[in-house]
Amino acid sequence: MATENSLSPEARSILGSRISRRAVLAGAGGLGAAGLLAACGSGGDSASSANSVRWGNWPLYLDFDSDSKTYPTLVKFTEQTGIDAKYFEDYNDNDEFFGKVQAQLKLGEDIGYDVVTPTDWMAARWLRLGYTQKFDAANVPNKVNILDSLAAPSYDPMRESSLTWQGIMSGFGWNTEKNPKGIRTLDDLFAPQNKGKIVVLTEMRDTIGVILLAQGVDLSTVTEAQFMNAVDFMAKKIADGWIRGVKGNEYAEDLTSGDATAVIGWSGDMFILASENKGKFDFAIPESGGTISGDNLMIPSTASAAGKANAEKLINYYYEPAVAAEVAAYVNYVCPVKGAQAEMEKIAPELATSEYIFPTEKTASRLHVFRSLTPTEETTWAEAFQKAQGN
Repeated sequence: MATENSLSPEARSILGSRISRRAVLAGAGGLGAAGLLAACGSGGDSASSANSVRWGNWPLYLDFDSDSKTYPTLVKFTEQTGIDAKYFEDYNDNDEFFGKVQAQLKLGEDIGYDVVTPTDWMAARWLRLGYTQKFDAANVPNKVNILDSLAAPSYDPMRESSLTWQGIMSGFGWNTEKNPKGIRTLDDLFAPQNKGKIVVLTEMRDTIGVILLAQGVDLSTVTEAQFMNAVDFMAKKIADGWIRGVKGNEYAEDLTSGDATAVIGWSGDMFILASENKGKFDFAIPESGGTISGDNLMIPSTASAAGKANAEKLINYYYEPAVAAEVAAYVNYVCPVKGAQAEMEKIAPELATSEYIFPTEKTASRLHVFRSLTPTEETTWAEAFQKAQGN
């Protein structure tokens, strides 16, 4: 463990105040709802200026100092550039956020953000509909720092309009007391001790992706028939009383309360649960493979010329390895920036070897990307997934 004196002030504030998303959203961990709103704002800001940038992101997805109620790296960005960075934790669900801004995007009206952070599949939709702007390459030189494995996604093969914010790894999470041998297959997940205490994710591509991989399906070529077969499998497990719920981040509360003993969940959440509960929880990529996706930094088509230029400066800043390392020390998701691991060695060596943040090549080879869907498939498959949940 690095000594406090060896850390930068920013790193000390991150590591010293690291708290879980769940604690914050529940009003615990020293930051209640009022503090959260004061720190983040409660909606996009329509008042843009030539000296500001407005960023919409997911809850607690950036290094946060609970004492000062500030984001250390964002504060430093403003100090370095003079740009007033306005940060809004306005993402709860990809479809919900898109629905909120779609009409304005269609009309070409300001949506209140200069940077948005959609997940891969939603990023593909923004691009397909022409709702983003291409980066000026000269303004984002740090783009070269993106990991090779993330450099050419099908929806933006040249990374002209998007850069990964964080990588999201999904697999099995479990209560180690109830599952002392761990969970690495679907049979392990649906073991007798877990009946009625299993939770799976609302993110269709992660939950159904893990099931498909267990069924031997290649996610890059999955057909509708294969997808529907996996949905039927989930629906039967719900009907038979094995799966107690299909949830977002709140599945973590089910684990800590004991209402759930096993999940199809995200590595970052399980990392935090394990660290907060003295190893009571664990995570593994399934033997058949897990899924990986990313949330992406993108500039809406409605951003002004000044907003776009400031957004590019912000995106470039977060692709500096030292800055990326400080963010990764807090969020514990897969860091997409080359060189960040070496910087992490300087501020938190124990995190520099974390497979959750810096998966090795062997680990990465076991993670799979769900293929892009056509608009028709998106609608049909999502409806089937919702119906299986009883919605």
